[in-house]
Amino acid sequence: MKFSTLTAMVLTLGVATGSHADWSQIQNEARGQTVYFNAWGGGEAINAYIAWAAKEAKARYDVEVRHVKITDAAEVVKRVQTELAAGRKGDGSVDLMWVNGENFRNLKNGGLLFGPWAQSLPNWGLVDLNKPVRTDFSVPTEGFESPWGTAQLTFIADSAKTPAPPRSAADLLAFAKANPGRVTYPKPPDFHGTTFIKQLLLDLTPNPAVLQQAVTPAAFAPATQPLWAFLDQLHPSLWRTGKTFAASAAEMHRMLGDGELKLSITFNPNEAANLIASKQLPATAYSFGFTRGTIGNVHFVAIPVNARAKAGAQVFANFLLSVEAQTRKSDISVWGDGTVLDVGKLPAAAQATMRKTAPGALAEAVPTLPEPHASWVEALEGEWLKRYGAR
Repeated sequence: MKFSTLTAMVLTLGVATGSHADWSQIQNEARGQTVYFNAWGGGEAINAYIAWAAKEAKARYDVEVRHVKITDAAEVVKRVQTELAAGRKGDGSVDLMWVNGENFRNLKNGGLLFGPWAQSLPNWGLVDLNKPVRTDFSVPTEGFESPWGTAQLTFIADSAKTPAPPRSAADLLAFAKANPGRVTYPKPPDFHGTTFIKQLLLDLTPNPAVLQQAVTPAAFAPATQPLWAFLDQLHPSLWRTGKTFAASAAEMHRMLGDGELKLSITFNPNEAANLIASKQLPATAYSFGFTRGTIGNVHFVAIPVNARAKAGAQVFANFLLSVEAQTRKSDISVWGDGTVLDVGKLPAAAQATMRKTAPGALAEAVPTLPEPHASWVEALEGEWLKRYGAR
C-alpha cells in the first residue's frame, strides 16, 4: 500500500486523537533525530522487519532508527535505572524499547517512563480496543506504552514423529515419561522458559483467578504447590534428566529439527511456518496448543523518561501502528506477528494478508488465557531458581 493512500485512509477514518498542529510539531522536532530502539535481536525475521521499518522511517520522516539488539529487556530496565541514578536525565542511551509484563511494571512503578503519549498517536484510532491493549499483565498501561503486536504460547512438533501431541500439563508429563530425554524447556528467566512455567501454573493451580491479583506470600504457596510437585515428577524424564535446560527456544527449534527433541515452543503461532520456509524444520512440522488454552498477550513499545529522541520515538511508534507496517509484520512470509489493529476497519487487501495461513502455522482455534499479574513473574522465577537452578 502506498503511503499517500494510507494517509488518506487514516484521515478519512478520523483517527487522529490529538490536534494536527501538535502532531506536526512532534514530526518537525523528530526530523534528524536518531532513535536507539532496544529490541530483542534473537530472530532473523524480526531483525529483518525492524531493518525495513527503520529504512521507511528514514525515508518518510528523516528519523534514523538504530536497532540495539538485546537478549533480555530486564537488562535495559537496569540500564535506564543506572543512567538516571547517575544524573542522565535527558541524554539516556535508550529512546524506545520493546517491552511488556514485569519489565513494564518495574519501569512504570519506578517513574522511569515518559508519558502518557500512546493514545495521542494518530494511528491509535485503528487499534482494536477489544484486545488487552490498555492493560499489560493486569497492569494499566495508561498511555505509557504503545501496542505493537499480539502473541500466544504455541507448541511445535513433527507429525512424522509425534502424530498425537500432549494437550494438557497431565498429558505432557505422560508424554515425557514415554519419551525420556526428548522433552525440555528453556531455563528461566529466559522469556520462553518463564512463560512455559506460567502455562503449567495456569493449568495446575486450583484457583487461577488469584493469579490476576498482585502476588502475596499467602497466595503464592498454595497456588504454586501443584506446579512444584508436577516439575519434581517431570524433570527426571527431561533432556539430560532435567539437570541442564535448553538455552533458548531457538535452540529447541534446532534440536527439534535434528530429531533430538520431540517438542519445541514459541510465542508466535506462525513461527513454525517461517522455520519450515527457511528449511530449519521439516515440512511435516506443525503447531498446536493445549485444549483449555495457552497464554497470550500484547507486546508494546515504551519510551524511557530520560530518552534523548522522544519525538522521533513517537513518530516511529506511530509508524509501527500504521496499516502498512502492521500488514507487513503480520505477513507470514515476513514475520507473522499478530496485529493489534481492528482488522474490520482495514482495507480488503490488508485483511487478506492478516488472515493468510501457511503450512506449519497454528491452524486450530486455541483459547487465549490471560497472563498472570506481572508481580508473579519475579516470584516464580526466584522460586524456580532456588529449587532447580543450581543443578
